Amino acid sequence: MKRASLSRQRLAALGLLGLPLLTYPLLGLPSGSWAGIPAGYLYLFGVWAGLIALAAWVAERKGP
Repeated sequence: MKRASLSRQRLAALGLLGLPLLTYPLLGLPSGSWAGIPAGYLYLFGVWAGLIALAAWVAERKGP
């Protein structure tokens, strides 16, 4: 039972980390483009994909 609680706490912390990363002040910082793709889009989808990858890693992790 302790394992589920630890995973739940880690996922909650990950969600709280994602909130400030996806608010307007940080979304407005990137400017310019890279390979024709606006930097704001790259930041938004990069952070989004990173949070999903971290959540999957936390959820599938085995051990203490």
